[in-house]
Amino acid sequence: MVNRGPVGPTDDHPSGPTLADLVAVPTAPLAAPLADALAEVRDRALRDTDVSFVITDATAPHTPIVWVNDAFTRTTGYAVEEVLGRNPSLLHGPATDLVEAGRMTHAVAEGRACTVTVLNYRRDGSPFWNQVSISPVRDDAGTVTHWVGIQVDVTEQVRFAQTQQQSIAVERRARTGLALVSQVSDLLSDLDDPYVLRSIASLLRAQVVDWAAFFVADRGLRAAHGIDPGFRESASTHRRRPVDHVDGPPPPDPVQDLLDGASAGPVELRLGVEHGGPTTAWLAAHLAVALRSRPDGASAPHQVVVHGIPGRRRSQGVLVTVPRGGRGLAALDESDLTVLDLVVRRVGVAIDNVRLYAREHRLAETLQRAMLPEQAEVEGLDVWTYYAPSSGHAQVGGDWYDVLQLSAEQVAVVIGDVVGHDVEAAAAMGQLRSVVRSYAFDGGHPGPVLDRVDQLVGGMRMARSASLVLAVLERADEGGWTMRYSRAGHLPPLLARDGDVVQLADAGGAMVGFGVAPRLSGEVALRPGDVLVFYTDGLIERRDRTLRDGLTSLVEAASHVGATDAAGVGEELLARLADGPEDDVAVVVVRVPGDPAGARADGATAPRATGEAPRRRRWSMPSEAASIARARHAVTRTCEAWDLPGARSAELVVSELVANAVLHGWGHVVLRLFDTGEGLRIEVEDANPAPPVATDGHHGRVGGYGMQIVERLADWGWRPSGAGKLVWARVRPSPFAETPPPPPA
Repeated sequence: MVNRGPVGPTDDHPSGPTLADLVAVPTAPLAAPLADALAEVRDRALRDTDVSFVITDATAPHTPIVWVNDAFTRTTGYAVEEVLGRNPSLLHGPATDLVEAGRMTHAVAEGRACTVTVLNYRRDGSPFWNQVSISPVRDDAGTVTHWVGIQVDVTEQVRFAQTQQQSIAVERRARTGLALVSQVSDLLSDLDDPYVLRSIASLLRAQVVDWAAFFVADRGLRAAHGIDPGFRESASTHRRRPVDHVDGPPPPDPVQDLLDGASAGPVELRLGVEHGGPTTAWLAAHLAVALRSRPDGASAPHQVVVHGIPGRRRSQGVLVTVPRGGRGLAALDESDLTVLDLVVRRVGVAIDNVRLYAREHRLAETLQRAMLPEQAEVEGLDVWTYYAPSSGHAQVGGDWYDVLQLSAEQVAVVIGDVVGHDVEAAAAMGQLRSVVRSYAFDGGHPGPVLDRVDQLVGGMRMARSASLVLAVLERADEGGWTMRYSRAGHLPPLLARDGDVVQLADAGGAMVGFGVAPRLSGEVALRPGDVLVFYTDGLIERRDRTLRDGLTSLVEAASHVGATDAAGVGEELLARLADGPEDDVAVVVVRVPGDPAGARADGATAPRATGEAPRRRRWSMPSEAASIARARHAVTRTCEAWDLPGARSAELVVSELVANAVLHGWGHVVLRLFDTGEGLRIEVEDANPAPPVATDGHHGRVGGYGMQIVERLADWGWRPSGAGKLVWARVRPSPFAETPPPPPA
């Protein structure tokens, strides 16, 4: 309502008009005494009611107040004489919503009724919520002469409604936070996803903050998209040792304090200023660049919030966020802080678990490699080995093999099986393997060697029984070899010659440690082209078939092998028989080099038959530098066996791929070779999910050009594979040949 000046006394009403005069409405003719009595009652009723009434003059400038009742004074604290002639806007104050109050001004201008709820102020300055309803009073001609306003103090109702809304908002925020934490838990259930941390950061950006990113502690901080199990401890993840500073105490480093556990956090980090602490300075410089070109186009913030990612024993890294509005910690309410705290704790537990599992897995692989050495490269023999434990946790078992170069003219092959496939079986296997190796190097025929093994094992009181085959190959004339062997309760080796397969079942005896009679030695002459297959029962034994049936299947499979090298023979046998092993599997294939099967009289290799399955090879190698040379040797042999061009290019490509897997990955390196019919395809798999990157070299040090070499010699790509990645390359016959775009991985 808008007042337009005070209304003074008139001649007819020396003290001003009465309420009956102001709001008189024409009625049917009444007797004068009755009309006066009714007007008096109406005046008393409006004056004495608990509802605040205000009447303003619509015809005077500024619509002034001309009458208020006692309830108005009780509600506002203003006496009648203090408000007469003034505009009702005298109740406005600093927090009054002028837009809402303006609705009454528009209603007055349009001559219609209106109801609003605004924050008004009493005479003493105290606020109250006022529900104001105004209605026009018209004369006989329809002209608005006055406005009647009814005011109701609804402070309690508004506060109750606000409390309810706040409670609902808090509950909604809590539910939203719980839903977000649940989504984070769902994302963390797939720890093999190389971009899981980036997905969680995107989730936080969508629901809690303007920007978020994870940085993990691994020889200092580095940006992270996924959970990297290849954690390497460094001084940057432990409390710093005190250092004497000439100019005074060391500069503050709040981010490093978070990593060291000296600060619980979160901390606010200002950008665009110089920081003395090295970790804080690096993070601030990195963020200044990263936030300069944000996807949402927002300007770079002046400060960020840094939460530590707690682990069991050390911090796993930090979460950096830009709160909405860019005001730092002040922009995060209690609910936001709770959600961020729960997220970093869950991420910390996940990173800790992944790294703990990775450490245990590396220990198991180290134990496995110590007990099961990689095959020896024997001059004059083509040797291929394979081992796969049945246990998915320990990654070690009771099967083992050894290929030993006893002298320039002698090679020993041992394959054995300790009952069970657990850590205890692996420990027994390690003891037995050491004994057999020692006695094999002492020389002698296999039978007497196993007699000595029986005597020692009997004295050791090994808790597990075991079987094995010991074979000693000695170089003979004209490229041949003589093999002497003895079996201690183990399955007979196979000899494949010209398509025929024979079981070498002689020289059998009791299991190791149970021999009572002297052990015998069998002997067989080997010619160029002959293939020997040593194996454990895990290759052929299944619940749905007997061991005899499995041995028959192995003999049949070996008789139909078309490969001309040891790796090809082993790969074909595994493809036919080892599709669902239920026990540890160990296989050793030894081939005496000679003319490959299928070679024509003119020396040319027979072409592959139309529709023949692609030829493939597979090797599992430890993550060590020696595997690079072994991979080159494997590729060279395979290209020769398959008569494929570009062997030199393939050797360079596989050298770079395996070197990258050894330098930047962890776990075993798996090498696969495929004859696609159009050339050689190389696949190298390791447990590091980070993709390979072609760079222009590393500043200040040698290296970084490996993938450029691969790009020059082959078409290549990569894809996630299990817990790591698989890098593939299709070798070009010539490094300068024009080739079509690479096929999909």
